[in-house]
Amino acid sequence: MSVPAAAGGVLYEAHRKVYAREVSGVFARLRIMATVALLGIFYGLPWLRWNGRQAVLFDLPARKFFLFGLTLFPQDFYLLTWLLIIAALSLFFFTALAGRLWCGYACPQTVWTEVFVWMERLAEGSRSRQMKLDKASWSKEKAARKTAKQAMWIGFALLTGVTFVGYFSPIEGLSVRIASGGLRFWETFWILFYGFATYGNAGYLREQVCKYMCPYARFQSAMFDRHTLIISYDGARGEPRGARGRGTVARQAALGDCVDCTLCVQACPTGIDIRKGLQYECIACAACIDACDSVMDKVGYPRGLVRYSTQAEIDGAPKRTLRPRVFVYGALLAVLLSGFAYAVTHRMPFDIDVLRDRNTLYRELDDGRIENVFTVRIINKDQKAHEFRLTAENLPNATVDGDSPTISVAAEDVRTAVVRVRIPPGEQHGGRTFTMTARPLDRPLLVAASRARFFSEP
Repeated sequence: MSVPAAAGGVLYEAHRKVYAREVSGVFARLRIMATVALLGIFYGLPWLRWNGRQAVLFDLPARKFFLFGLTLFPQDFYLLTWLLIIAALSLFFFTALAGRLWCGYACPQTVWTEVFVWMERLAEGSRSRQMKLDKASWSKEKAARKTAKQAMWIGFALLTGVTFVGYFSPIEGLSVRIASGGLRFWETFWILFYGFATYGNAGYLREQVCKYMCPYARFQSAMFDRHTLIISYDGARGEPRGARGRGTVARQAALGDCVDCTLCVQACPTGIDIRKGLQYECIACAACIDACDSVMDKVGYPRGLVRYSTQAEIDGAPKRTLRPRVFVYGALLAVLLSGFAYAVTHRMPFDIDVLRDRNTLYRELDDGRIENVFTVRIINKDQKAHEFRLTAENLPNATVDGDSPTISVAAEDVRTAVVRVRIPPGEQHGGRTFTMTARPLDRPLLVAASRARFFSEP
């Protein structure tokens, strides 16, 4: 079965580059502030020191995550799950409150695209000059400008890749290896991979990531209602649109306030016309609001033809930004944040895992005692070393023998030891569950425990 081709023999319209017009205004300044703050955090955090080490480091080979004064082990995975739930609920909360705030101001795709667009303007000029340059035949000036842009893009993308790897490999040592040409294979791979992803997504794909690759664009409408703050064009005020002379009274000329300058379309980074209504491609960056407000100022009309509003308000109903679903999301978010803070601040600084020896179920010693052998792993999450004493609880008259009376575990380290649990003659009971406990000698009120099973004759 053949697929009918469109006019000209092609199925799809070729992609056309969006040349976003530079605008100034309140929302443009907010985007710049957000971009500077977020990039400052991303590029600065790996260089921050905390107690003599990198403040934020995900040490995968050692299976340790360092977050300032907090050291997380695989046993703390539930905290990561908790954070993901908080992030998802935050998305619901802010989307219900004010639409795609995340997309317009904090999404990595938006943030890095802002920087790449800025470098493009620095090398090639304004929107009109970029369009003219791309249509022009190759010349020395065009080659120089394109080369300068590519050099900035590639340099910034590689810096991004190095910084990304610096969260997983100590960045100071990474920088030394880069300077000496001694990078490891996986470091080189991920620097190039993440750098190339940044270069491609922010340099070329741009709005296509938001329109075709991001799943949020597809299901955002499920979180909207008529009272969600969105960027809206006031059709009742703006229509019928049309050009007019300066000083023209719109209603006397049978026109709306929209002068049909299309600056809102030119400023849009995804290339949509907000006057056609809310579209899934809109990332709520509010560039169209700044563009329209500047035009309204010039023609002497009130601002707000394009503004943050709600569908209900546009239709003439009262605005209800704060409504039950917002309070419910907010309350749940507050509970989860409070619970997470409590879980982190009251986290047990020690943990113990017990694994029995699979080679021998039990052993009877010469004096009649029954012995089970276990491998015990003690995890010290504290920032100081501790001595631990092991005991077997819920196992009457049992003794715990190891290579030494106590087990010493360095700060933020894991120690594995083989211990023998013994019960006296006459205490045989087939199999019994007991609790292996580890108590630090200097903090005896704290105890880490793990359940195990002791086997003997029936």
